[in-house]
Amino acid sequence: MKVKRITIIGLGLIGGSLGLALKKQCGEELRVTGVDYEQETLELAVQRGAVDYSTNDLKKGVEQADIIFLCTPVLQIIPIVEQILPYVKVGGILTDVGSTKGFLAEKLLCMMPSGVHYVSGHPMTGIERSGIMAADQGLFKDKWYILIPEASTSPEAVEIISQTLTWTGARITTMDLADHDQCAAIISHIPHVVAAALVNLLGKYPALEESFKLVGGGFRDTTRIASSNADMWADICLTNSQPITQSLLQVKELLDEMIQAVEKADRPAIHHFFKRAKVRRDILIEETDSHVV
Repeated sequence: MKVKRITIIGLGLIGGSLGLALKKQCGEELRVTGVDYEQETLELAVQRGAVDYSTNDLKKGVEQADIIFLCTPVLQIIPIVEQILPYVKVGGILTDVGSTKGFLAEKLLCMMPSGVHYVSGHPMTGIERSGIMAADQGLFKDKWYILIPEASTSPEAVEIISQTLTWTGARITTMDLADHDQCAAIISHIPHVVAAALVNLLGKYPALEESFKLVGGGFRDTTRIASSNADMWADICLTNSQPITQSLLQVKELLDEMIQAVEKADRPAIHHFFKRAKVRRDILIEETDSHVV
């Protein structure tokens, strides 16, 4: 299958960045159509060169597409798929960029008609800003893009999506469904919850908010991702609830241990808390950096 037409539904950070990367690599050989509900977003996507053509009409947007990327918040994906399936051509491939795969796989796999394929995917990239103006053609470069074969309808479709994504500079890998959702909860979802909690904690101290200019790099770095899109993260929490809940309870246990150690002035326990975190993180970073090509 030679991919000539791609449609991106949802022209925010991920969708816009995907369009920019694809157009940079393929130029006029690939026609990219963008679909969004916001007229300003549609116009900006064309102006920035993320898409060749934009529309708020789902039917017009998808009817000729070889591949359709679903780049909306997770809870919007199922209703959109229900609307577009009658217009997806035979041989067309739908793929999403949602951060939770089990929820989507359960719904989407049983919806696909004969001749239409679905590939489950998740780019492990992003920044705290959102919207088409935050889109960056280099967002995917050297970042992992996870595909979930067991939650996809055919190996051939997975291979086509994999090859297409190499145009963005992403590093492609595969994972099991359950492993992905647990991993995403720990390394992505929980950090966002914790970052938001820290900012909300600051809100309990109005006097400190007035002195935010004094906040050091530690607070800024730790809470950077709290500026991310609230709609997206609300959907993620609702659709990956069990792994997130389990992980938050484990975080609570660790915080309870620290509370007790501080209350008891148990310096060895406090020291161990920080030391084991430093050692483990240093090892993880060293191992990760050693695998970067």
